[in-house]
Amino acid sequence: MTEAPSTPLPATIAYPIAERLNLAEQIHGREVSDPYRWLEDTADPRTAEWSQAQDVLARSWLDAMPGRARLGERLKELMRTGSVSTPTWRAGRAFFTRRGPEQDHPVVMVRESDGTERVLLDVSALDPSGRTTLDGWSPSLEGERLAYQVSVGGNEHSLLHVMDVATGEHVEGPIDRCRYSSIGWLPGGEEFFYVRQLDPALLPEDEKLFHRRVWRHRVGTDPDTDLNVHGDGEAHTFYYSLNLSHDGRWLVVSGAPSTLKHDSVWIADLHGDGALVPVVLTEAGVQCSASVARDGRLYLHTNHGAPRQRLCVADPANPTEWTELIAEEPDSVLDGVRLLNGDLVVLRTRHAVSELHLHDAATGAYKREIPLPGTGSLHGMSVVDAQTPHDQDTLWFGWTDFVTPLSVFRFSKATGETVLHEAAPGRVELPAVTTQQIAYASKDGTTVHMFVVSGEQKPDLPRPALLTGYGGFAIGRGPGYSATTLAWVEAGGVWVHVSLRGGDEEGEDWHVAGMRANKQNVFDDFHAAAERLIRDGWTTPQQLSIMGGSNGGLLVGAALTQRPELYAAVVCSAPLLDMVRYEKFLLGRLWADEYGSASVSEELGWLLSYSPYHRVVTDVEYPSVLFTVFESDSRVDPNHARKMCAALQHASSSDPTKHPVLIRRETEVGHAGRSVSRTVALAVDQLTFLANATGMEL
Repeated sequence: MTEAPSTPLPATIAYPIAERLNLAEQIHGREVSDPYRWLEDTADPRTAEWSQAQDVLARSWLDAMPGRARLGERLKELMRTGSVSTPTWRAGRAFFTRRGPEQDHPVVMVRESDGTERVLLDVSALDPSGRTTLDGWSPSLEGERLAYQVSVGGNEHSLLHVMDVATGEHVEGPIDRCRYSSIGWLPGGEEFFYVRQLDPALLPEDEKLFHRRVWRHRVGTDPDTDLNVHGDGEAHTFYYSLNLSHDGRWLVVSGAPSTLKHDSVWIADLHGDGALVPVVLTEAGVQCSASVARDGRLYLHTNHGAPRQRLCVADPANPTEWTELIAEEPDSVLDGVRLLNGDLVVLRTRHAVSELHLHDAATGAYKREIPLPGTGSLHGMSVVDAQTPHDQDTLWFGWTDFVTPLSVFRFSKATGETVLHEAAPGRVELPAVTTQQIAYASKDGTTVHMFVVSGEQKPDLPRPALLTGYGGFAIGRGPGYSATTLAWVEAGGVWVHVSLRGGDEEGEDWHVAGMRANKQNVFDDFHAAAERLIRDGWTTPQQLSIMGGSNGGLLVGAALTQRPELYAAVVCSAPLLDMVRYEKFLLGRLWADEYGSASVSEELGWLLSYSPYHRVVTDVEYPSVLFTVFESDSRVDPNHARKMCAALQHASSSDPTKHPVLIRRETEVGHAGRSVSRTVALAVDQLTFLANATGMEL
């Protein structure tokens, strides 16, 4: 299409005035300045006035960036691939989600045993405004009822409903305060276990986002009369998940007092006294997920004695007596297990790339590797339940790589073959790209891997590059389809994702090496990746941009303050940036195990050594920076970005017409789920900003 004439970029820029307070506190004998403390308060008229002025400034620049319309259309086209999820089987019915080429949100579908399909739940039909997102869903064991959770305006608070699968009629709900709740249906579909927060009106002001309990609920009854099963007496920050064995006998509850994966696990015999007894307690510092499978054994997937994970089994009636079934491997991570008709399918990742292997369920003995479609990432494995009369030797799994949108494949144990079950529904012409994984040495000599997506196998000339990563909370990311990645590469750029320390790509030791006192390793890994790209001729500092969100926003915030000369442009989204006060806002207190706490003298030293807000200094030529924040974010408070934006606008000695510092905010959208249309709008602003700063023509 022909690009419509754009408004020229402003010739001058005047940042909104932000008062600098002479505010400094003595914390553990250290003087800590906080000149923009007032921007934490959204009720302060100065904050509202400043934010509105920043909105006007940001739009005057972003709307004038060349190539916006063309990029927006291409991103929409690349997202028209849609997606499809792995099916969940219940008594011959397959439940799954599918997003078609023109749909803004995934739709919950059911496929009957005769192959006919119908829509069960479409949040776009529930709310045409697009503000409602689907948080989760779970069919009853008989496949006759569906529990589902939705949030409105990005708040992730999750309202739980139940519907009748046959008729589509609403059975009950909403039950509020069900954020991050798993559902455990009892046989018969009349009762389920779930997680619900206590009434915030009864809680102290600084604990209103916490205090969760496990409840037993009978469909159609007042949820305020539900049986409180578990949670009293535990730390108020505990989050819980649960699962039930398919015969309804064994309830397994897992919990952790923070996002650090130090898990407690309890099990209850519902055919006995129903009392939850401990399997693992958090004081042991063990990561463990557990469930009772169809063969009646308790399976424990754990890092206990095995940083790269191992699989153990126990008698659920004697759950603390474990036997190792599948041992840890030295060069891969055991990421998941599925029982398949007398065998175990084991998911491993090797340097963030997925592999599947078949083991004997009785002995754990290795049998063979299961063929996969290529080099990519597996998302979700499923098998039929005992009530489904067909495909008892079949495994379904979701699959994606850099050029394959999320699709479903199936493996047959009888034939040994893996075939496509259902492709993503949209057909889109994709750009020709090459992908490779490159190993390089970080500052301390540690080998780190990065995925490089480009139009050429080797650099033929330096080009605009977009470097990204995460590096925290034991969260890893492998190859995956991304319209943003493909659009950037198609325009002539190179896109790079680094498997930084702090993630789980190489197991728990890799995570520990990038957390708490070791956090600087993450930033060193990132800088070293940038230097390797420059050294190999992929890009130059004048063409190198970086982007990250949430903990990844902290990553790029630290990068731009530590090495401002290395990066030309930064997109910092929903970030943590004031690492002295992060615990005081929203879910921040959950993250002290990951970062450290300013309440502890030594840990304050760690935090101040890299806290981006506190590392901003005057008379430095900082790169172009775009902060993107979401006012309904219930995880990371937007005040981090407001304060950092004001600090950079004050301090940077760069020409603001060449290296602007802007903040883009959205309302009625939160930290995670959003519609496709809002995703495209955000990506257009982010990519055009980076392209303009690095000389890319979109």
